[in-house]
Order: sequence, then C-alpha cells, then structure tokens
Amino acid sequence: MKIVVCVKQVPDTNEVKINHETGTLIREGVPSIINPDDKNALEEALRIKDEHENVHVTVLTMGPPQAKEALKEALAMGADEAILLTDRAFAGSDTWATATILSAALDKIGDYDIVFCGRQAIDGDTAQVGPEIAEFLGLPQITYVSNLKVDPENNKVIAHRSIEDGYFVVESKMPVLLTAIKDLNTPRYMSTWGIFQKANKTEIIEWTVDDLTVDLTQIGLKGSPTNVYKTFVPTRKFEGEVLEGETPQDKAREFLVRMKERHIL
Repeated sequence: MKIVVCVKQVPDTNEVKINHETGTLIREGVPSIINPDDKNALEEALRIKDEHENVHVTVLTMGPPQAKEALKEALAMGADEAILLTDRAFAGSDTWATATILSAALDKIGDYDIVFCGRQAIDGDTAQVGPEIAEFLGLPQITYVSNLKVDPENNKVIAHRSIEDGYFVVESKMPVLLTAIKDLNTPRYMSTWGIFQKANKTEIIEWTVDDLTVDLTQIGLKGSPTNVYKTFVPTRKFEGEVLEGETPQDKAREFLVRMKERHIL
C-alpha cells in the first residue's frame, strides 16, 4: 500500500504578530512548524504503516528550501520518503494554484492508494486544497475524518466524517483522498533514531516546475484567481453590565437568562 501525505510548513500562530500599519504578518523571529492538521494526517498514515504490512509513506510539501525542516521532522516520525516542490514559479500560489501543483506531483508519484491532507492550514484556514486536489485528480474524497479503518484486502476505507453534532459513516474504494482533523489521533514524537539517522541520512527529493507536467498559466501569483485584499486584526470592545436584582438569587437568575439569550447555555 502506498500512502502520500501532503504537509505544509506554517508559522506558529501562537507566536505570530500583525504589523498594524501594513496589515501583514511579522514573520521575523517566528518559528515554523508542521501544520497541526497535517501532522494528524501524517500520524494516521504512520499508524496504518504500523498495523499493516508493506506500507510505504511518502511526505510531500511545497515551499522554499527551508521547508526541508518540516520534511526532516516527518522522516524522524517514521515516513519513508520526502519530496520538496520548490521553485520561484510556485511563489504566490493561492489554493487553486497550490492544488494544481500538488496534483501534478501526485500524478508523477502515481500508483498511490491513499492521499492524506490536513483539514486546513492555520495560516489560511480555507480547507480548500485537499478537496481541490481530489477534484483535479478525479478521486473520491472524505473530509473531516475523525476515525478511520483501512481494509486492504477489500481495497476500501471506512471513515467517520465529523459534522457539527455527530458524524457520518462513509465507505470508499481506494484510491481515495482523506482530510484529517485533530480528533483523529494524537501525533507521535520523533524518535531519537529517527532524528539522528532517518532524518539526516535520507535524501530529500527536490522537484521544480521542470519536473512536473503542469500548465504554467495556472500556478504562481499570476495563475492564482484569488488574492488577499487586506489583512487586519479586529478590535474588540468589552462593555460591562450590572445585573439588577434585590437578592443574590435574583441576580443569578438574571445571569442565567442573559446566558441563554446569547446561546451560551
């Protein structure tokens, strides 16, 4: 079984600050991490590898050369192979263009059974790339996966697709694209052997635009149909309110009424 996991290196949003004059992220000094949902996707691929024989896990990312650090972390966790898509022609790609590039890379990899993506990236929160890849490649897709069972003998997967107040049980033949959410699992730590042996001694494959069969008019900044018009931090004004009531019980009752009015309770 061949599994490909698409990951993205993102700025740690716990450390991100906004330049209020320009409306852009201040990236200087901000550490980069593997996107959290992508890490759940990787963990699920590794779990399948632990439970079944002859499973090969490839990790795929698009980004600048420093994105190799995310791939090294994935290798240290247990992935078998890592591919970096890096080229100036990819710069400025929106979700459409990014999915176009990743789809071309998946075409080049070929013969995969499962493609994993995270639900969404914390630096964009669009949840679009995974479904777009599935559409470009003509793959069935199950999004928001919170539980997964893989049945290699019958060439199918059975997944719980989370919704607001429960989940659907969805079955699909492979190959299939799945997007993972944090409820799916708890990502493992890198192993010592993985850090010092696997990550440092496994060659990371690099592909540029010349290695892919891709329409150049559909990638990069010029090929992106969407753009960010403005980024800003919303201002919040908190106003206090004094609850009326002759006794503490009356005030508590009024408090509960206000909470219900706001659908907090």
